[in-house]
Amino acid sequence: MMSLRRSWCLVCLLCGSPVILADGTDNQIFELGDFTFESGATLPNARLSYVTHGTLNASKSNAILVPSWYSGDHHGYEFLIGPGKALDTSKYFIVATDMFANGFSSSPSNTPAPFAGPDFPEIAIRDNVNAAHRLLTEELGVDHLRAVIGFSMGAQQAFQWAVSYPEMVEVIVPICGNAKEYPFGFVRLEGAKSAIMADSAWKEGRYDEPPEAGLKAIARHWASWGVSQEWWRQEAYRELGFDSIEERLLAAEASWLARDANNMLWQAKMWQRHNVGDTPGFDGDFEKALRSIRARVLLMPSDTDLYFPLADAESEHRVIPDSTLMPIPSIWGHSAGAGAGPGDAEFLNQSIAEFLAEK
Repeated sequence: MMSLRRSWCLVCLLCGSPVILADGTDNQIFELGDFTFESGATLPNARLSYVTHGTLNASKSNAILVPSWYSGDHHGYEFLIGPGKALDTSKYFIVATDMFANGFSSSPSNTPAPFAGPDFPEIAIRDNVNAAHRLLTEELGVDHLRAVIGFSMGAQQAFQWAVSYPEMVEVIVPICGNAKEYPFGFVRLEGAKSAIMADSAWKEGRYDEPPEAGLKAIARHWASWGVSQEWWRQEAYRELGFDSIEERLLAAEASWLARDANNMLWQAKMWQRHNVGDTPGFDGDFEKALRSIRARVLLMPSDTDLYFPLADAESEHRVIPDSTLMPIPSIWGHSAGAGAGPGDAEFLNQSIAEFLAEK
């Protein structure tokens, strides 16, 4: 029987609500062997965690990839997966992958010396894409993707798939995420990282005990960003069962204490450095990389996202050749893209299902 643990997805880190997730015994591991990262470092015995849903058809044409996001894991898209949902398992073969540094795939927290903790290689979004490409082609026998659908850092991966493997991907749906990290977002993440690193218990990543003060500080930083100003004005935290702002913040602290500090920092650094223009062959030309995308693209920013503002999605939409812009109408900010608010999951399921049905 699969064991369970109390854990926290990104939505829960934003909202402070606990959720029961599997402890990893439901996932599978693809052994990557000696994996060379974009930074040039080679990690021995690298591992990629994943799960699948549904059945790959005879023509191997119904595979959809859903890559994990910051602090999330392979359970993150379950609000989209299943009979009658956008990713109907009677139609599609769904592959859900875990990013490096999320605690399931190779991470600072689960890798032995000499690559443990702060000695883990620096990671690029392209590293995750290349590892997943190997999983699909070498292990699962998939050389065509009906779609790559991703939220937040999963959206960064979706964009990168369309640039790195243009002939393999038919559709991408980036939800609340951009094709590069813009300066404002970079600076915000610097503030978040500093909250952990300012804790004396962090010890440059060589901590004996979790840096709890730093994790609590980043929880309070993150709380203001994950949703919108209007969310707070309307006291929407009461919809989650909290009677006060402080009660909600204390729950957020508890959620962050369940995470490994180095894992969170490595994911944040990966988030910061992403730019599809840095893909080999584009010489840093961001717009050239966007113009190279052959996939049909459904851009789904949130109207009120503070991480990935609507204006950034609008500017990318103007450059991508075959793109549709469909903002999520919600006061739940960034977390709307994970189906957090009333009506958000329904809007995402309907919009994605209709886009996939188009030819």
